[in-house]
Amino acid sequence: MMERRQFLALLAAAPALGKIPVREAGRVETVFKSPGPYPNGLQATDEGLWIIDGEDARAHLVSYRDGTVLRGFDTEAVHPSGITFDGTAIWVASTYSREIIRADASSGKTLAKHFTPGAGVIYRMPSDPPGRRSPLAPPPEPAGATPAPAQPRPATGAHGLEWREGKLWAAVPPSRMIYRIDPESWIVEQRFPTIGNRPHGIGWEGSYLWCTDTNLNAFYKHDPKSGEILQKIQLADDDPLPHGMTIRDGVLWYCDDVGIVCRLKL
Repeated sequence: MMERRQFLALLAAAPALGKIPVREAGRVETVFKSPGPYPNGLQATDEGLWIIDGEDARAHLVSYRDGTVLRGFDTEAVHPSGITFDGTAIWVASTYSREIIRADASSGKTLAKHFTPGAGVIYRMPSDPPGRRSPLAPPPEPAGATPAPAQPRPATGAHGLEWREGKLWAAVPPSRMIYRIDPESWIVEQRFPTIGNRPHGIGWEGSYLWCTDTNLNAFYKHDPKSGEILQKIQLADDDPLPHGMTIRDGVLWYCDDVGIVCRLKL
């Protein structure tokens, strides 16, 4: 049973959208095209920027300057949505197999597979924003076109991943939660809710954890101890849509899944 202090922390983490202080940030700059067609997760490292592609499941380490590929390989992930680096190996959110995979950072060889806490079918609530498309994507089918038959919604798993001080952090849309996981025991040590129904990339700015919400077209700064939301950065409707995200040296990097990598100064 949830303790009272945990319940209060969950409530504090989800204030009304209009009450969150807005942080001014630099303009969004499109830096380069991704090496794969559907970039869906990012991780900044000293060696370069990791990108995981949501379509071909290839991981690439690229140059921050122009996206030159330094290393690339296949992974066993199924439509992955997140990637991080623990100093030795990469971790990949295999969203549609509902696994989190640890893989060799030179070859992509799978070292371990784990189930995803909070995986399941994404549900909707009356207060949810509508699904958002990239302004750079092809236009939707014209009115009057025959719609595709409705399909059952599949169960999915994690999106954004981050590594900090020996712990793995994961944003999981089906449960609308961010989890801190001990990678040895695979025990969830902490969790707190996200602001919306489509949390994606996560990234550290000092001791604070930012989380993207793709449908809200914004980034939210969390106190990771309580889950409280302290600030947000709101993108414009015509900015590239955020999916994967990471932070390095005061710069927030994000990708739009139409094939581009962007950045803005914090």
